[in-house]
Amino acid sequence: MRPLSVLTFLLIASLLLVPWGTSKVQAGNTNETLYNEPYRPQYHFSPQKNWMNDPNGLVYYKGEYHLFYQYNPYGNKWGHMSWGHAVSKDLIHWKHLPVALKEDDLGMIFSGSVVVDKHDTSGFFDGKSGMVAIYTSAGETQQQSIAYSKDNGRTWHKYKGNPVIPNPGIKDFRDPKVFWYDETDQWVMVVAAGDRVQFYTSKNLKDWTFTSEFGADRGAHGGVWECPELFELPVKGNPGETKWVLQVDINPGAVAGGSGAQYFVGEFDGKKFTTEQKDVKWVDYGKDFYATQSWNNTPDRRIWLAWMNNWQYAQDIPTSPWRGAMSIPREVSLKKEDGEYVLLQEPVRELSQLRKNIHTWKNQWITPKTNLLSDIKGETLEIQAEFQLDTAKEFGFKVRKGSEEETVIGYNTDNKTLFVDRTKSGQTDFSEHFPGVYQAKMEPENNTVQLRILVDRSSVEVFGNDGETVLTNRIFPNLKSQGLELFTEGGNVKLKTLKIYHLKSTWK
Repeated sequence: MRPLSVLTFLLIASLLLVPWGTSKVQAGNTNETLYNEPYRPQYHFSPQKNWMNDPNGLVYYKGEYHLFYQYNPYGNKWGHMSWGHAVSKDLIHWKHLPVALKEDDLGMIFSGSVVVDKHDTSGFFDGKSGMVAIYTSAGETQQQSIAYSKDNGRTWHKYKGNPVIPNPGIKDFRDPKVFWYDETDQWVMVVAAGDRVQFYTSKNLKDWTFTSEFGADRGAHGGVWECPELFELPVKGNPGETKWVLQVDINPGAVAGGSGAQYFVGEFDGKKFTTEQKDVKWVDYGKDFYATQSWNNTPDRRIWLAWMNNWQYAQDIPTSPWRGAMSIPREVSLKKEDGEYVLLQEPVRELSQLRKNIHTWKNQWITPKTNLLSDIKGETLEIQAEFQLDTAKEFGFKVRKGSEEETVIGYNTDNKTLFVDRTKSGQTDFSEHFPGVYQAKMEPENNTVQLRILVDRSSVEVFGNDGETVLTNRIFPNLKSQGLELFTEGGNVKLKTLKIYHLKSTWK
């Protein structure tokens, strides 16, 4: 028998190594088979394969936005928690990188944050700057550990002195968020501790001192607190005024059931957070916005995103070969209205680069018989609309509409509520907790209601009145369900403006 040529040998070897019917993917380069599955997000981040949950270590460094995330390298269910990794120049197009942090003798790698150690306070970088990850080691107990990278996050070295904060006798002690506090020239950590958060400070990221705790008598307490976040924001329209925002996730006990996110507005002095806020404020009134985290080190704005899922059914959603997706990155701001501080969220401006094929309307009366959008179809859409209230009891949009499927996004004028109805949104039978109607109070502004809606293959994100009220929900419709309808019930409504964009895929 003739010996095989080197080229032939390599070809046969590659066929044996890659099972038939699977897609071969390199970091940063996908083909259309892999990112074209029925429910695969087309402009939201999702891993190439396997399980993903919380965003971790969000940081901007040397022109790159880093997205680390809870990841199972071995399967499509939760387990073997490690940090997956991707980078982006624009928050929209992502390049996949190898797993950054893997489980070790101290346990799995739970959630945490990454900071840029600009002045080498840690001593890891020979007087230069570098990246330090602060994360939870989850073994027999939950403890806080650190790792560092000298090459822009491509390789990581775990600190030999881990853990840097041993478990203080608390079962749920995790998810450290760390940032630099200029006024006292030290690092601050906020970490979830059961049904509250605790604060620690450090000069070098290795030696930490407990300073205070918050939350025992504030906020929602239907479940365990997780994934805290703390940052300062200017107040819109009030020059010179700033407030601190403490965001804390909770599971279960959220407003839509299961897991969700709450926030507090107050003051922080480097050691202690205080607030006069008595009521519970929710970040998102939909079912699928959890483990919220913002990017450290961004120069001019505060940007965050969350895992689009809910622990009530996260391991059962009907996706393969991956399971898990992130929300669109959102810019967050703060305004004061009727004496209350209100968080605002809007999709990052970089999303606009995906727009194509715009449709526009102005100053049209919409009646129950109007059929304005019958010729428009799409699975990836951005809808911007402003309505002037009149006699209609309810109005809005039906998206991803098919013969028996639709997701309804509407406003009820009697109850003054913005709602999303996904009871007929497609596949819903994988969990009794999935089908439902989710709503939030939203007052009209000058007798008008503004909606901005992002539709992807398996999600809808709804931003009401400049992002004052937000609802995020996963949906799993048939690929053929791509109809769009503008509806009104019980009367008429005036459509002041409407813009509809088709959005390009970021993976093709």
